Amino acid sequence: MEDLRHRWNRTRELIEAACRRSGRDPRDVRVVAVTKYVDADAIREVLDVGLTDIGESRVQEAVPKWKALDGRGTWHFIGHLQRNKVKDVVTRFTYIHSLDRYPLAEEINRRARQVDRIMRCFIQVNVSGEQSKFGLPPSEVVEFAREVAELPYIRIEGLMTMAPRSDNSEEIRPIFRRLREIRDEIRRLGDPKLQVPHLSMGMSQDYTVAVEEGATWLRLGSVLVGGSR
Repeated sequence: MEDLRHRWNRTRELIEAACRRSGRDPRDVRVVAVTKYVDADAIREVLDVGLTDIGESRVQEAVPKWKALDGRGTWHFIGHLQRNKVKDVVTRFTYIHSLDRYPLAEEINRRARQVDRIMRCFIQVNVSGEQSKFGLPPSEVVEFAREVAELPYIRIEGLMTMAPRSDNSEEIRPIFRRLREIRDEIRRLGDPKLQVPHLSMGMSQDYTVAVEEGATWLRLGSVLVGGSR
């Protein structure tokens, strides 16, 4: 527990420093603790040190953890979501960070209607263009956002992206900057359904750069709880 507390305190210090460099308020940056490589007991410790947001990417592994913790915390689904898993997500998760196709949006809307719950979704954007990554190409995001905004049980919370692995922060900075520009383009439409307040970007290896470029949600795994990224 003390090691975790120390890592969390150090992470907050680095976030605050990045905010000072970019003239931002640290209160505008929130952290999702990515716990896909740890068990429910470890997640309980994460919650006990003051982190409230939990990120999981595999439904079949997340559900038993959620049950063991009696739904404690705010849960974020951050992995690629298959349509046949949506029913298990909408009843347990508050956020979905990986909305990247319209049939998935329709299924989320249908399942959310059944339980009368608004799902907060991030549109996943493949800014880097890597074939190994999911997400919409930047050129399709605005029109996709317009279409999804008409679904009554989905609220577009923001945009999400993943940067390529790199030891050079200046190589990945344009990826985060481009996501912010796309978000701003959507906002300029003036549609009240498309306020798109958040940017989910930045992981353990690149989160300080993401903060400097406008991230409001960071998805942090190894820097906090161990495992990959």
